[in-house]
Amino acid sequence: MSRMRNVERENARAARAAEAKRDKKTEKVVVARNKRARHDYHVDDTYEAGLSLTGTEVKALRAGRASLADGWVSIDGGEAWLESVHIPEYTQGTWTNHAPRRKRKLLLHREEIDKLAGKAREKGYTVIPLELYFLGGRAKVEIGLARGKQEWDKRQTLRAKQDLREAQRAMSLRQNR
Repeated sequence: MSRMRNVERENARAARAAEAKRDKKTEKVVVARNKRARHDYHVDDTYEAGLSLTGTEVKALRAGRASLADGWVSIDGGEAWLESVHIPEYTQGTWTNHAPRRKRKLLLHREEIDKLAGKAREKGYTVIPLELYFLGGRAKVEIGLARGKQEWDKRQTLRAKQDLREAQRAMSLRQNR
């Protein structure tokens, strides 16, 4: 009887461990967000792209250090490149350290690159990085096809957010009474 319980406990423990391992593979660990992007641009479409990185870049990202603020995506020669994104040098790196603002190749399907290139050639469209994260142990970047906002668009968006915040605050005060 006790041997049967031990086997059941072991099976339950193994099932929990397998589920935790599955969760780690699908867990999204965000390294950096481009907060200004959604303020300055209307994002029409988003894509998830892999990144071609060196070892010290990956270690610096795992330390949670990166900045997408000045970054953009360029497409030349049928390849997509992430430019001007700052990944600082790895502190324990040696002579093999990377350049902080080097061009990094984006890993996208040919159809996605062609679609982005066609849209980016249109007036007013640009491709910008929105978020840098790890998914299943691999570095990914979410890029967005975006149109620039006018100054009045930005003010209108801020006003809408403020109105929503005030409405939620009023409803929560009403519920608490």
